This record gives sequence, structure tokens and C-alpha cells, in this order.
Amino acid sequence: MQDVTSGTGYSISELCRLMKVSRQGYYQYLEGKQRPEKHAELLAEIQAILDEDEENDSYGRKRMIDALRLKGRTESDSTIYRVLRGHGLLQKPRTPRGLTVADKAAHKNDNLLRRDFTAQAPCEKLVSDITQLPTADGNLYISGVFDCFDNACLGLSMDDNMKTSLVVQSLLSAHNLYGITGAIFHTDRGSQYTSADFRASLQELGVVQSMNSDGGRCHDNAKCESMWARFKTEAIYGRRNTARMPMEQVKSLVFRYFIGYWNNRRICHAIGGVPPALKRQRYYDAQLAVA
Repeated sequence: MQDVTSGTGYSISELCRLMKVSRQGYYQYLEGKQRPEKHAELLAEIQAILDEDEENDSYGRKRMIDALRLKGRTESDSTIYRVLRGHGLLQKPRTPRGLTVADKAAHKNDNLLRRDFTAQAPCEKLVSDITQLPTADGNLYISGVFDCFDNACLGLSMDDNMKTSLVVQSLLSAHNLYGITGAIFHTDRGSQYTSADFRASLQELGVVQSMNSDGGRCHDNAKCESMWARFKTEAIYGRRNTARMPMEQVKSLVFRYFIGYWNNRRICHAIGGVPPALKRQRYYDAQLAVA
């Protein structure tokens, strides 16, 4: 094989010796660069999924595989993983800290879920919690109600304080939209959830209260806390500085994420690799089929 110069004043042989690679390996590398990407079509499909919603760039291996399956792709899981890893498309989650403070003096309801967050039908088991985001106008407090059946966000309320009215409003929102009478409603032991007003609202709606065990065990409400973690990882961290955004703009961001993206388009591996709305629709379609 003829030794030619590389355009740097050095011969290919000299550069290969300096880099400690063989000439054969170098020319094989050049040939490989000229060949089309073996998985170009798969990579294009992955990129299309990432472009559908800006939060999709947080998709890891499992959710990307689920999204590709919904689109009819049949590549093996290992192939998809190699393409994701080879193009730097794997993400690592971050977990935010909890917010509410336990009211140790108030009456506590039993922990009815006991960390079993599985549900066989919509509105059997609900979890709720509060999180916060800094804004240019002060802290924004967010109360969400999530369904253990499909992880759907059933109720959402936001305000510049975390008084009891915040959690009552998210409870009423979930009831008005989905009818949650008879559901088990699980929260931590924050004073908002032990208040007389909140307990009265539960009783009026026919909803059964459940709380974390004594000692403030965070894992007792891990389901809801993980929802906030995913939201902040996908929509906030490294993407937006909400502390410089007007509160109303941040409210719109939160609403769009949960009610638009989370409920209807975001792939959730834990519920079968589909968005919450699709799992819920399949459940009701199955009920109609056997009626």
C-alpha cells in the first residue's frame, strides 16, 4: 500500500506510528466513515420522537424503546440501546427534595396503601403532594393529584402560597373532571392534609384518606414524589431558569406539561409503554366490550 502524505507534512506511516495505530486500521476507519450509518433509519425515527416534544430529550432506554414500539419499530432492545448510547442520547434523572412538613400533633389516618401503588382501575388509588418552583414574582406552589392506575394527573392547582386552600382546590379539580368518589387519597403528613378543612372536603366527596406512616417516611408517598422528580428533570433542570420567569408564565408551563404533554403524549414505561390517556382509553374500551 503506497505511503502518501496526510496534508500535514507527515506521511501516513509516521502519523500512525505517533498515534500507535496500524495503517490497515486507519484505512478501515476511513472506509467506515464513507459508508452510510447502519442504523440511519432507526436513528432518524429516534430523532423524530425527540423532536415531538422538547421534554422527550429526557427519554432513557426503556421509554425510547416503548415509543419506538408504538411506531412499529422491531429492532431488538440491545440494538436500540447501542444506538442511543453511541449518539449520546441516554439521560440520567435527578431527584428534588420534599417540601411539606409533617404535622406531628394532628390526628393521622392509617397508611392504607402501604407502598402498594398498583391499581386495577382508574380512580381506585390517588396520590397527592406539593412542590415549588422559584419565579421572578416569588415562589410558585403546585399541588397535583395523580392516579396510580395510569399515572395521569387528575387535578392541578397553583398559587403563591401553600395554604390548605391549595390542596383543597386540586382535590376538587380532580373530582370535577374525573369523579373520584370512593377513591383512596394518599398524601404525606403535611399540615395541609391534616387540617379540618381538607378532611371535611374529603368526607363531602366520599373520598377515603390515607397518610404516610408515623415518622414521616418519604417512601410511603414515593409515587407522587417521583412525578415531581420527572417533571423537574424533563421540563426545568438545565432547560429553564424559572427564577427569571414571571409567575404566570411558569403556571402556563406547568399546566402545559402535565395536562397536555404528561397525560396525552409522554411515554410511561411503568404502565406498559404508552401515555396515560391511551391506557385509560384501553381500559374503558375493554369494559364496553364485555358489557
